[in-house]
Amino acid sequence: MKKLKSTFVVWIAIYPAITVILLLFGDILNRVPVLLRTLILTVILVPLMVYLLIPFWTKLIQKVERKNQK
Repeated sequence: MKKLKSTFVVWIAIYPAITVILLLFGDILNRVPVLLRTLILTVILVPLMVYLLIPFWTKLIQKVERKNQK
């Protein structure tokens, strides 16, 4: 169950992040070669995921789980 929860946390963090970045910068990113586009996306998304989004969603889910256990 732990892997399933981790998978859910990563998905719920990365899907909206990718969507927002593509909505905001999709036209610009479509003009650059795919390898450079992927590099730009990963340079933005990996730190965002590691330092902000995954910790945020992990804490939120843990808080909800603790509340439901009471």
